[in-house]
Amino acid sequence: MVVSRRVFVTSAAALAATGAVPAPQALATTQDTGRSRIPVGRGDSAAELVRKASQVRPTARQIAWQRLERTAFLHFGVNTFTGLEWGTGDEDPDVFQPSGLDTDQWARALRDGGFRLAILTVKHHDGFVLYPSRYTKHTVASSSWRSGHGDVLRSFADSMRRHGLKVGVYVSPADENQYLHGVYANGSARTTRTIPTPAEGDDRSPGRVFTLDATDYGAHMLNTLYEVLTEYGPIDEVWFDGAQGRIPPDKVERYDWDSWYTLVRSLAPDAAVAVSGPDVRWVGNEGGLAREDEWSVVPVAEKGNGRTDYALAYDAPDEGSRDALLAARDVADYLQWWPAECDVSIRDGWFYHADQQPKPLEQLTDIYFRSVGRNSVLLLNVPPDTDGLLPAADVARLREFRERIDRELPEDLVRGARTTAAPGRLTVDLGAEQEVDRIRLAEDIRHGQQIEGFVVEAQADGAWSQVAAAGTVGASRILLLAAPVRARRWRVRVTVARAAVHLAEFGLYRSRN
Repeated sequence: MVVSRRVFVTSAAALAATGAVPAPQALATTQDTGRSRIPVGRGDSAAELVRKASQVRPTARQIAWQRLERTAFLHFGVNTFTGLEWGTGDEDPDVFQPSGLDTDQWARALRDGGFRLAILTVKHHDGFVLYPSRYTKHTVASSSWRSGHGDVLRSFADSMRRHGLKVGVYVSPADENQYLHGVYANGSARTTRTIPTPAEGDDRSPGRVFTLDATDYGAHMLNTLYEVLTEYGPIDEVWFDGAQGRIPPDKVERYDWDSWYTLVRSLAPDAAVAVSGPDVRWVGNEGGLAREDEWSVVPVAEKGNGRTDYALAYDAPDEGSRDALLAARDVADYLQWWPAECDVSIRDGWFYHADQQPKPLEQLTDIYFRSVGRNSVLLLNVPPDTDGLLPAADVARLREFRERIDRELPEDLVRGARTTAAPGRLTVDLGAEQEVDRIRLAEDIRHGQQIEGFVVEAQADGAWSQVAAAGTVGASRILLLAAPVRARRWRVRVTVARAAVHLAEFGLYRSRN
């Protein structure tokens, strides 16, 4: 592979009056570029595919989402009390009895753990809903908990915002309860539905009414989404998976993705739609681990009812390199900004089980560097227990996790240092020799993801020597050196790129562990 002639490192640091390299968030704006996906065709050459990939830009909501870095999942529902991971849909709602529910405790623990957004399982595959819905009786309102007046979603949303966290919701497309009631996978045709559908005793005067195509179950999902997105304040992430119910093969429910996306975009325009959605993709495993080279620009295909889907396999070892673009050419519809979310649970299961314990700190730290450090956002599940609390062991581990990352990446040695930029190169003079064992880079992703290869070098006795090398950068790339390197002058040199590079961060750190 030949070094692109168009490699020009544009460092914000070199332009800043102080000479310091600012954090990526200081550079990004929330402007929408309108180029988050570009069509591709079978006649596109390899060079044309690379050119198109270099022109793909994130939307404002995607920029905001990638800044989060650490997000949390909260799996909570009837499974918490039955011990199952996938519910049956015929649970007695009265089993749901979180007598000590304290969502402020959840929020404090997550905030102190360094998390910026939390996603609640508002409806899991069993169909049990954590707020009093008008469209199903399989909800908290059918439990004697709080005399049928409980609303976990209300408490959750209020607590997260009160403690400075953004709010996300997971509404599972699968629904075992609706299958038992003859709604899910009943073979109904897609017809035009009015959303919200009036319900018995409904006292709403909806400000917005939608006419959208849906099956019977698709309409049920639309009504559920309408309630969640209009009655609980601003929602910052809507999380769908692609799970089907545990039903006979001939009873497939074809999800109304296009209508669901339209409703979310209309009611929560700033919300990222993940992971069966156009804004964020699943990384392809549940271990929280990104690929060594993780691309945010990947080939996608539009599948049933407008679903944004992978052109290559979801767990392909390579989703966005030049070879991957070429391999997907005959099956892809677009090249799209579709960054990866790395989900993993702090325990072995997604729901609370008393016999499980949180992962060791070393493992969580490794997951951080292999997710956030590889151009992805970490989604760590922390399941509340049967009392409605995050277990003490998990709370302690979250705090230890944040403290450990703070020690791994303490003060950036580059802040206030002199920087000079040249074509394909950025050089930093620390003013004195410093030991470095952690290196962090970021592209200004408003200009896309362009770096395909780079090296980091240090100068000793007048000679430059390579201390690290890698492929992609994107929104965040963190390199761990096997041993500290002591030097005054450091530089990053881009060796391969798709177009002009805009570097937002070149940080040097000495860990304190």
